[in-house]
Amino acid sequence: MPREVISTPDAPEFPTYSQAVKVGNTIYVAGTVGVDVTTGELAGPTIQEQTRRSLLNCQAILRAGGAELSDAVMVHTLLMRPEDADGVVEIFDEFFPDVRPPRCVSKLGVDRPGILVSIAMTAVTD
Repeated sequence: MPREVISTPDAPEFPTYSQAVKVGNTIYVAGTVGVDVTTGELAGPTIQEQTRRSLLNCQAILRAGGAELSDAVMVHTLLMRPEDADGVVEIFDEFFPDVRPPRCVSKLGVDRPGILVSIAMTAVTD
């Protein structure tokens, strides 16, 4: 089955991997951090600010592939500090008020200064 690389300037880009890949009607979004692409800086020092921006970045990537956050069927959250989980849930409730996709949480293995969260997701379109 052919693969389509999804790319948008509305989310952080990294030279070593694609923002997302679409195979059939499934979109796989790479781990996306809370960088504001208009400034190139982290959205802020709190887990809430970075989670919100990370989800907005995921949303932009999904839209570039013809999907929305409501199409997410799995979300994988990677946290630098596991004790930040409650702050992540607070923001997730804003973005997924009705249908909450399954989620899992892991410890972020790569220590990058200031980065508290990275979110990867899988979405399925009609």
